[in-house]
Amino acid sequence: MATSDMATAQAGKTWLGHPRGLFLLFFAEMWERFSYYGMRAILIFYLTKHFLFGEDKAYLLYGAYTSLVYITPVIGGYLSDRFLGPRKAVLVGGVFIAIGHFLIAVTEGPGGQDPVFLNGFYLALASIIVGTGFLKANISVLVGELYPRDDHRRDPAFSIFYMGINMGGMLGPIVCGLLGELWGWSWGFGAAGVGMLLGLVMFVWLKAWLLGKGEPPAPQQLRAPTATGLSQEWTIYLGAALGVVGIWLVIRYAELLGYALLGFSALTVVYILWRTLGTLGKVDRDRMFAALFLIALNPLFWGLFEQTGSSLNIFTDRNVDRNILGWDVPASLFQSVNSVFIILLAPLFALLWTFLDKRRLEPSSPAKFGIGLILCGAGFLVLVAGAAMAGENLTPVLFVFLIYLFHTMAELCFSPVGLSAMTRLSVSSMVGLVMGTWFLAMAAGNFIAGLIARATGSGEAGNVTQVLDIYTRIGWFAVVVGGLVLLVSPYVKRMMHLDSIGSEEKH
Repeated sequence: MATSDMATAQAGKTWLGHPRGLFLLFFAEMWERFSYYGMRAILIFYLTKHFLFGEDKAYLLYGAYTSLVYITPVIGGYLSDRFLGPRKAVLVGGVFIAIGHFLIAVTEGPGGQDPVFLNGFYLALASIIVGTGFLKANISVLVGELYPRDDHRRDPAFSIFYMGINMGGMLGPIVCGLLGELWGWSWGFGAAGVGMLLGLVMFVWLKAWLLGKGEPPAPQQLRAPTATGLSQEWTIYLGAALGVVGIWLVIRYAELLGYALLGFSALTVVYILWRTLGTLGKVDRDRMFAALFLIALNPLFWGLFEQTGSSLNIFTDRNVDRNILGWDVPASLFQSVNSVFIILLAPLFALLWTFLDKRRLEPSSPAKFGIGLILCGAGFLVLVAGAAMAGENLTPVLFVFLIYLFHTMAELCFSPVGLSAMTRLSVSSMVGLVMGTWFLAMAAGNFIAGLIARATGSGEAGNVTQVLDIYTRIGWFAVVVGGLVLLVSPYVKRMMHLDSIGSEEKH
């Protein structure tokens, strides 16, 4: 009885009208994103300036890495649903990520493509990829578990959570970018590892704030021995370590990995469709179809948005006047601009959605996706206009800030809304799988982003026209597709059956 009373007392404690567990997840994810975005800000420069890769190979390797960190959440989501539960999955994922960052730091080497140091780098990437597979989808699932499916605080909660992501996204490029570009690459990657460790400490220390959410579905089964002689839980961890070795062996074949990813994506969607058609009633089936429609827009959006870490990063380094108040700002630091705008705008968007919801004027999730695609395309067109105005001179830095502003508003219409929709529309037995598939679609987008970046050329002075031509094409394409999504959004909204969400849980 005392335990029940304690749980009730904990459940009643809120901050800003939300469970305290939301803010634990906010800070844990903030430090994980500090490590990820800090590394991402300097990765393309590490490949081109330290390992001396050509731009084509660097873009594809960058795309392979960013793809794989979004494909492994499908497996991590499945293992969480069936065995580990999201809390244990998040914890073990953080351990693998921290190991990977520190391994990059200690295997930097003297420069050039020395096989020993290059293989150490590949092994480190593989550890980060496996760790992200466990952590990324499941921490969002934990946020969803704190709220009933019909709770109107869900979208604002995910916007708050997304602001935590972007606090890490702001600090990571500044700290890791400055250390990496000015002091040495190992300092930048080491700082990313320290950030992940801080997130793990907080997650373990304050786990009571999660109110028992995210525990394994069958704890006794998880402790049962397997044929390996280990418990089921430790067998999963051993499999994860073997997965690191497997990814280490194949990650250098970036383009083949990308096409294998597209095939895996298709098979995953077919599996979800099979389960949807074979096991669900009409309402849940409609909701799953609506979720798959939103997932299908993911590769397009992220294929465009993720130019920031590759082609736009190189463009900013070579073709933008980065002198601000007499200081030539390192290009990697501009990776924090998106996150700064998120921090400033996310609370406003959360208030806007709440304000419109109370007046029954809030756009549906599909409509928000359409608006996001239009804004994403507009960002590229604004940058192209700024470069055209500059003529033969370097592009004014103002237009880099403007593309990030447009893309930030697009992201706020897309990513937190999508995370919320996945947890709301999925049936409980498939929520981890569906959330993983959301990130799988993002993985496809990251591979597409690598192909788009390669199409832009190297970004040298003679190729600026080619870069801007590609940006013009993808900008207009996104605007047109966004308009079409707005046209069909009322039909997709009807398939979501929002009026009955939550009623099933009350019977």
